[in-house]
Amino acid sequence: MTKNVLITGITGQDGSYLAELLLDKGYKVYGLRRRTSIPMMENIEHIKNEIEFIEGDLLDQGSLMNAVRKSNPDEVYNLAAQSFVATSWEQPVLTGQATAIGVTNMLEAVRLTKPEARFYQASSSEMFGKVVETPQKESTPFYPRSPYGVAKVYGHWITVNYRESYDMYACSGILFNHESPRRGVEFVTRKVTDAVARIKMGLQNELRMGNLDAKRDWGFAGDYVKAMWLMLQQDKPDDYVISTGETHTVQELVEIAFGHAGLNWEEYVVIDQKFVRPAEVDLLLGDSTNAQKKLGWKLEVGFEELVKMMVDSDLAKIKAVSAN
Repeated sequence: MTKNVLITGITGQDGSYLAELLLDKGYKVYGLRRRTSIPMMENIEHIKNEIEFIEGDLLDQGSLMNAVRKSNPDEVYNLAAQSFVATSWEQPVLTGQATAIGVTNMLEAVRLTKPEARFYQASSSEMFGKVVETPQKESTPFYPRSPYGVAKVYGHWITVNYRESYDMYACSGILFNHESPRRGVEFVTRKVTDAVARIKMGLQNELRMGNLDAKRDWGFAGDYVKAMWLMLQQDKPDDYVISTGETHTVQELVEIAFGHAGLNWEEYVVIDQKFVRPAEVDLLLGDSTNAQKKLGWKLEVGFEELVKMMVDSDLAKIKAVSAN
């Protein structure tokens, strides 16, 4: 019997990989998307004809209930959010509305319309912020250091609250940084690989960066969406940390990316204070032992392979544009 799934944020990096995975598994995929004058479809261009889109917005409860009614989902993946950390200082209210209250709106829509549907909430390692222990696991206290991190903590706990209050099958995946060629260029990994490709092709002369010493636990988004799906296949709902268990500095990212293109990073990287965050998260390192044991989840793409994949993709994009 075909399962129905509703994915919010389907045009984003995670949404596109998740949609691919579920289509391969035979799901009927519905995607919630906001009405915009120019639809952003690049990540799902190759599968858009296999997806049924429903217009809606996390800030509009009625549209979410309509989306749940139309899709009649067995599973709901709430991936939509204002997810760029730097923007959350510039637009803290919007971030709170979309990334925090939007989760409540989605949970309410499911509770009132299809309460037996299984619900996944995209939590974030940014909730740990100024970490109180390393590595971070499911029981580690949260100490967010940005409006985005604070909003994600709300989204996480409201999901737990609905699970316990209404006996809903609701899970949160506390995903550490996960990247891919489909990452937006405003994120540091893609900012670096895109700049490397442009410098290599003579379209850019320098790369301006902030804190090169910040450490992150970076994995491949294609691996991480498999963990999302596995969470909703268990007998009981629970929350899981998804991470590589390795930490790398931004400088390592820069060195690998430039080196893969045959360039010396020190000749092109300029430190610019405007890219330093008001409150920095210095070290994020996750312990995904629980997910590996209970879900049978495992990593397939390593950090260096990921960075090289992204550089190759950005080089190919620029060459394709130049050829036209």
